[in-house]
Parts: sequence; structure tokens; C-alpha cells
Amino acid sequence: MFQSPQIILFSDDVTRAVAFYSGLGFSESFRLPTEGDPIHVDLVLDGYKIGIASVTSTREDHGLEPIPEGQRAAVILWTHDTEQAYTKLTANGVHGLKPPHEWLGRLLIAWVSDPDGNPIQIVQHL
Repeated sequence: MFQSPQIILFSDDVTRAVAFYSGLGFSESFRLPTEGDPIHVDLVLDGYKIGIASVTSTREDHGLEPIPEGQRAAVILWTHDTEQAYTKLTANGVHGLKPPHEWLGRLLIAWVSDPDGNPIQIVQHL
């Protein structure tokens, strides 16, 4: 009945959000419109798809009232080196929420946020 799930993040600045996620290794797979300022962009990393949708377009085109910033959802990125990833991101100006810490005795987790305040969990198996 359902297939190909993805998450959509709302943003007041789609271009800025796309640049941020592209910098994490996501590749653009869809853009509307194809030229000019986008109102929706899909990005893919290792088969996982996220979409960035314009708050204005979502309100005007769909009649919804999205909340454009804050901790509404979390993007989870697995890595082989949480410490290195966290250090690199925060050194490049990404806002750190919580430095690497052990969780459940088997994971190393750190938290940063994207430009719209969505938390991103960076996690590795210990």
C-alpha cells in the first residue's frame, strides 16, 4: 500500500537548507522549479531521502501551517567516527547541541542542528 518513505523538513530558506545537507554528502534528486528559487528539493544519501519544502509554498499551495524552526524532527546520520564528524561540523560553524557521549554502552552519539534548528544525531556503534 505504501512505499518509498521520506521525511520533509520545512524551511524559510530552502536554498540555505539544501546547501547545508549537500555539505553533509546528500545529493539533489528533485527540484521545483528547476530554475530560480526552489520551493521544494529532495536530497538522497545512501538511499535515504529527505525533502526541504518552503514554508511559504506549503502555506499557500497546501493550506497547512508548518512551523519553520525548532526541534520538530531529527535526522539521524550513522558514521564510523562520531568524534571526528562532530569536531569537523562544529569547526565549520554548525551549531553543536551535545558533544559525543556514550549511550546504552554500545553507541557513541553527538547532536548538532541544521540551519533551521532541526536536530541531527551523529551516531556510531562502539
